[in-house]
Amino acid sequence: MALHARDELGEGPFWDERTGELLRVDIARGRVHAWSPGTGAVATREIAGEVSAVLPRAHGAGWLLAAGHRLLLLEGDEQLTLAVVEGDHPGNRLNDCKCDPQGRLWAWTMSTQRTPETAALYRLAPGGELERVIGATTISNGLGWSPDGARMYFVDSTTQRIDVLDFDGADGGVADRRPLAEIDPRDGLPDGLAVDAEGGIWLCLFGGGAVRRYGPDGTLDAAIHLPVTNPTSPVFGGPELRTLYVTSARHRLSVGQLAVEPLAGAVLALEPGVSGLHGHRYGG
Repeated sequence: MALHARDELGEGPFWDERTGELLRVDIARGRVHAWSPGTGAVATREIAGEVSAVLPRAHGAGWLLAAGHRLLLLEGDEQLTLAVVEGDHPGNRLNDCKCDPQGRLWAWTMSTQRTPETAALYRLAPGGELERVIGATTISNGLGWSPDGARMYFVDSTTQRIDVLDFDGADGGVADRRPLAEIDPRDGLPDGLAVDAEGGIWLCLFGGGAVRRYGPDGTLDAAIHLPVTNPTSPVFGGPELRTLYVTSARHRLSVGQLAVEPLAGAVLALEPGVSGLHGHRYGG
């Protein structure tokens, strides 16, 4: 265990190498947390409503946030709305967000009631317009890129699989979506993912109490069982990117489960024996 956070729905970890801090959100409580493993310092920012993602900017101070249906730039007390996403779908909300190696934002939505094929994956280039890239999803979730940037990995959780797409860094185009790895529903719901420097894909299994590593060919080659039922998202961090931080949730656990699972909602720290890749900042 790294940090006994007791997050209701901890998500979206990002390692900020400039500050040596782990950023994350507690979606249900509308909180953005910054934690320094080196000093133990913790800072929290309250956001009105749910907040599902936080990303630092490549230029300038402040963060990019996903809050409800809005993509925001937050600097001090000032907020600038970049886009409203699916504002006409009250049953949906933004989920996690990541940036590609070129600094484009990829934001995905989810149906809070699991209504099939009502969510989507969107792309936002700095200074550009929001574009819908993949439609007809239900809980768009994990996203990541191969070390060479030629492949993009994507999870729509209710499909119970990781998909892979060809990625064109020049224009952000994707093509040839195909299954990479199937996950048995009895093993949990595929959630967030991170890619290591060797091309391995680390996937959290929500409800399954584990994080798995899949090879670039989709072969399962490692599984780490965790002391929490609901791991949500992994990220590599630390000075050499050799620590795998995993956020988790107390969400949907009964009183009885919480009594026997004191680390539910904690941030876990694993030493998987491989280094990760730097996270990408929003280019705007």
